[in-house]
Amino acid sequence: MIIKKYTGKNEEEATEAARGELGPGIVIMNVRQVKKTGFFAFLKPSQTEVTVALEEGDLPGRQSSVIRPEDTDATGKQGTATKKSSFSAYVSDESGTASRTPSGTGEQLARAVSEGRIPPLRVAQTEGEIDSKLDDLQALLHVATVRKNGQKQNDPQASPNGIAREREREETDAMVASESGAVYGSAREASLRMQNASVSKEESAETLADFSRAHQRSDLPEENLSFIKLLYNTLLENDVNERYANELTDEVEKISKPDMPLEYALANVYQKMVLKFGPTEIIEPCADGPKAEIFIGPTGVGKTTTIAKLASRLYVAEHRKVALLTVDTYRIAAAEQLRTYASILEIPFRVIYSIEDMKQAAEDFKDYDFLMVDTAGHSLHNEEQKTNIVNFIKTLQEAMESESFLVLSATTKYRDLIEITDTYKTMVGDYKLIFTKMDETAVTGNLYNIRMHTGASMSYITNGQDVPDDIAVFNAQKIVKVLLGGSTRAE
Repeated sequence: MIIKKYTGKNEEEATEAARGELGPGIVIMNVRQVKKTGFFAFLKPSQTEVTVALEEGDLPGRQSSVIRPEDTDATGKQGTATKKSSFSAYVSDESGTASRTPSGTGEQLARAVSEGRIPPLRVAQTEGEIDSKLDDLQALLHVATVRKNGQKQNDPQASPNGIAREREREETDAMVASESGAVYGSAREASLRMQNASVSKEESAETLADFSRAHQRSDLPEENLSFIKLLYNTLLENDVNERYANELTDEVEKISKPDMPLEYALANVYQKMVLKFGPTEIIEPCADGPKAEIFIGPTGVGKTTTIAKLASRLYVAEHRKVALLTVDTYRIAAAEQLRTYASILEIPFRVIYSIEDMKQAAEDFKDYDFLMVDTAGHSLHNEEQKTNIVNFIKTLQEAMESESFLVLSATTKYRDLIEITDTYKTMVGDYKLIFTKMDETAVTGNLYNIRMHTGASMSYITNGQDVPDDIAVFNAQKIVKVLLGGSTRAE
C-alpha cells in the first residue's frame, strides 16, 4: 500500500494533485490545515494537507512495492521522507522482505474514520532512538556546583549558549560502567533548567525543613548536601511520593563521601531508579497453544483502544493469529468499536455473555496465537461486576496460559491509583502495568510510585488516540531521565 501526503490551496486542489500522480483509485485517509511558518507567515494563506492511500496494484506503471525516502513529494522537492503507516499493506521484517496484509485495509480504515466509528488515523511516526547521554540531567550538577566553582549567572560558560559551545568542543560519554556497576555521567553537559524550576515558597520551606531533619550528615561539603536537596525537590516536583524520594536520597547520602565526585552520585541514583523499575515485560507468544491477554482496569482509561493498538501490531507486524473478545456487555459503544477494528484487520471478534461462551471461544480459537480480551470497567465497590470478571478470567486461566494487564491512566491521582491497584490485586492476583494518556500530563512520578507500590512489571505506555501508532514499550531510561529533570516530557 502506498501512503503519501499532498498539499494545495484547498482540499480539492490537494486531492487533484494526488489523483494526478496516483490515479483515481486513491482513498483519502486524513485532511488537515497546514499553517505557514516564518517571519512573514501571517501574510501567507494556510494550505490543506491531504493524506491518501492506494493499493499497490492500483498504481499504473509503478513496480516498487515500498515507498522510499528518496521519492518525490507532491511539491516536487526531492529527498522528502515518506512515512509509512503501521497499517501499511507492506511491513518489512528483519530480513528485508515484505509481507502482505489483507487487501482493502486502507479503504476500510478510511471509511471507518469518515463514518466516525474510530478516531482519525495518522501516518505513523518513527520513534527516535534512546538518547545515549544524560545531557540535561547534568543541570542538577550545575546548580549544585555553582557555589563551589564561584560561577555567576552572567558567566558565559554558565549560560545555555556557553554550555552548548562546551558540548561542541568536547563530548564525553554520559555513563561509564565501573566494576561495581555504578554509572558515571558527564559533568560538562549542563543547563540552567533546574535553576529556574522550583516549588512554591511555602512548599519549598516545608520540603527543605523535612529534608534537613532527615539528612544531617555534618561531614559532607555544602555542595554535596545542596545536590541531595535539589535531587529531593526535583523528585517531589515530578510527583514521586515523598517516601520513595527519601529512600533514594538516603541511598545517595549513604554512599556519599567528602571527596566523591557529584557525577558519581547523580549517575548512581539514575542507575538505581532504572534498576528499581526492573525489566520491561511485553506480550510474548506461547511455545505451544494459544495465550490469553486479559486487559483490566477502571472505566475511561483506554483499554479498548490499547487492545486495538496491540492487536494491530501483533497481527500486522508480527504476523500472529489474533482474535478479539470482549466481556464488556455494559457499554455497547466499546464492543462496537472493537468490532470495527476486528473488521478492518479481518480478524475474529466475539462478544462473551456467559462462562459457557468463554469456554466455547477458548475451544474455537485453540489454534490461534493470542486471544485479546477486553473487560468492563466498573466501580471498585460493585461486587457483582467484580465477581463476573473474576469468573471469566478463571475460565480462561483453566483453558490456556493467560496473563493480565492492568491499564491505568497517567493522569489519575496517586491515592486513587493505590486503591485501584490494590483492588485488582485481590481480584486477579498478578498483573503487568500499562499506563495510558502520557500525552495528557507533564509529570510521570506515579509510574515510579505504582511500580514501587505493586512490584508489578512495566509493559507499555500510550500517548494518544491514534491506532496503532500511539503506543510504545515502556522505557525505564527515558522515564527516569524525565523524573530527574532531564526532559519536560516522556516521549
